[in-house]
Amino acid sequence: MTTTLPGLAADLPAPPDAARKPHAVKAPHGATRNDDYYWLRDDSRKNPQMLAYLNAENAYADTVMQPLRPLQDKVYEEIVARIKQDDSSVPFRQRGYWYYTRFETGKDYPIHARRKGAMDAAEEVLLDVNAMAAGKDYFSVGDYEISQDNNMLAWADDDVGRRQYTIRFRNLATGETYADEVKGVSPNLVWADDNRTLFYVENDPETLLTVRVKKHVLGTPASQDVLVYEEKDDSFYMGVSRTRDDKFICIGVSSTVSDELRCAPAADPKQFVVLAPRERDVEYDADHHAGRWVIRTNADGAKNFKLVTAPTASTSRKDWKDWIGTRDDVYIDGFELFDGFTAIAERSEGLERVRVLGNDGKSEHVKADEPAYSMGLSINAEPDTEWLRYSYTSMTTPNTTYELNTRTGERKLLKRDPVPGYDPDQYVTERLWATARDGTKIPVSLVYRKGFSKDGTAALLQYGYGSYGASMDPGFSNAAVSLLDRGMVYAIAHIRGGEEMGRAWYDNGKLFKKKNTFTDFIDVTDFLVKEGYAAKDRVAAHGGSAGGLLMGAISNMAPDRYRVILTEVPFVDVVTTMLDASIPLTTNEYDEWGNPEKKEYYDYMLSYSPYDNLSAQAYPAMFVGTGLWDSQVQYYEPAKYVAKLRDLNTSGRTVIFRTNMDAGHGGKSGRFRRHKERAEMYAFMLDQLGLSKAP
Repeated sequence: MTTTLPGLAADLPAPPDAARKPHAVKAPHGATRNDDYYWLRDDSRKNPQMLAYLNAENAYADTVMQPLRPLQDKVYEEIVARIKQDDSSVPFRQRGYWYYTRFETGKDYPIHARRKGAMDAAEEVLLDVNAMAAGKDYFSVGDYEISQDNNMLAWADDDVGRRQYTIRFRNLATGETYADEVKGVSPNLVWADDNRTLFYVENDPETLLTVRVKKHVLGTPASQDVLVYEEKDDSFYMGVSRTRDDKFICIGVSSTVSDELRCAPAADPKQFVVLAPRERDVEYDADHHAGRWVIRTNADGAKNFKLVTAPTASTSRKDWKDWIGTRDDVYIDGFELFDGFTAIAERSEGLERVRVLGNDGKSEHVKADEPAYSMGLSINAEPDTEWLRYSYTSMTTPNTTYELNTRTGERKLLKRDPVPGYDPDQYVTERLWATARDGTKIPVSLVYRKGFSKDGTAALLQYGYGSYGASMDPGFSNAAVSLLDRGMVYAIAHIRGGEEMGRAWYDNGKLFKKKNTFTDFIDVTDFLVKEGYAAKDRVAAHGGSAGGLLMGAISNMAPDRYRVILTEVPFVDVVTTMLDASIPLTTNEYDEWGNPEKKEYYDYMLSYSPYDNLSAQAYPAMFVGTGLWDSQVQYYEPAKYVAKLRDLNTSGRTVIFRTNMDAGHGGKSGRFRRHKERAEMYAFMLDQLGLSKAP
């Protein structure tokens, strides 16, 4: 049997049809749902029937995309042509060395290096990730750290994509790579001052939750590593760090609504003391410099956070003294401590700002040059300087690193990412405000090529996320330029569930207010169409992970608004996943989505879960991507979703399901490989929007 699929020129074979096998999914309060495709879950990734289905979907995707291969190749070539292949990062100084990362022409992976004293000194290659990744389908160095004496290197690598890392060690003085290996860890490493002891975070092998902090002593078996701290509450994530002044090593645990920090002297890290005991709905993070703790917290009703100080020996909140108060119109996002000033990362009016607060109490914002932009603190490795490094980008300005003299006001451009063939003067960025159905004003950032006519005929790609308080700030996208040059508009909808407008923006897009995220996105689409930025039948939407949940929800709620939807590693089977505490991330996220073991949460989540709300209606064309080894959103969520969608979809529009059999949540590794994936998605979208023949 063949079907003619809109947006494609040729008759194509019918898509794969997964077998149905009824399975009851039960909740503790008695509710039961049938899931015909539950069988697609295989935690070992070895079930032949499951693998056959994924491979059949990949073969179908290959067939569908074959006529579009020239377009895909052209988009890929355009993206790669805008990458300076022999590029390098801005060097930063730490303990007498200048550290940087560079790329070589034609190579996929970075080279991490340093030079002693000055940048004209001899280069020392720390890690050539190209050599390390040779022969591997996937490879990632998640973290690397240099010991305090500058001689020992520890790094964590992953060659599967499941984010289960292995720690390895090298003596930089002799070049010897040690036999020591520590497996099953997070990419989060901290050296103690003895230059022999490394603190790390061990993952649970099943749930992948960060459960234990251990310490490894060079030359001893990993089996003898000492347990330093174990977190019993599986709703908390865990990490290790050093303070700004290098005096403390800290273990931080964080849930969605609570934090706790315990620290020990880096010179003798035996006893870790709690800075302030955890309390529900009290969040805090802290750093130590100049003989005191500086703490960012929402305690005492500081919804948008405030900064407080505490003495070094403090062990409770009663010692905290307010320093920078909370404001309803300004959200404090972070801070960096220096000898002569403090840099504060803020959000207001939906934009990021950096405020410099001198020790004399005077403060000033770092100036921005455009109406919509992203600004943040860059790498400021050493506190004994009057120069502040910060990053700046917009939808027309490539990533830029500046250095500001906080005493004189002098600003230096250290680097703007080179983008060969790109002229920023040919593009325009705007900041708009769309009105949601409940009257809330939603910020929207967009970009288009000069000469664009706001006459309601253009194609639009609208991107969104809207979860975890993660803000999708307007930055430069190399890949998006290929869309703009074909006459498209690219927009970011800063919907509730993020934190662009402060903490309340997040609170009003989670738990029982989660549907605001979805309706905000739809309302932004309607606004942009009404204002003439796009044709009603030429709108595409894009989101990944929790943004894939967004894509699944809007396609159920408003399928007629979108011609095509691109969704990567989508979280679409919300209720079943959140009922299963053995799945990575589930228990950490009860305060984000709710715990469906409680009926009121179950009912609300069930009312929007994309998989559960698929129905017999006309859906947009879709490109759904996943990774077999994804540990954050398991491959079987989108697999089940597509199988059920194929049963119910009445539109006849093309649905592609692409599984990367060698990768996890982040897709393929390497700076060029991921662009191949993006080019395939974009080629599919351009064809659906009638732009496959555009120059």
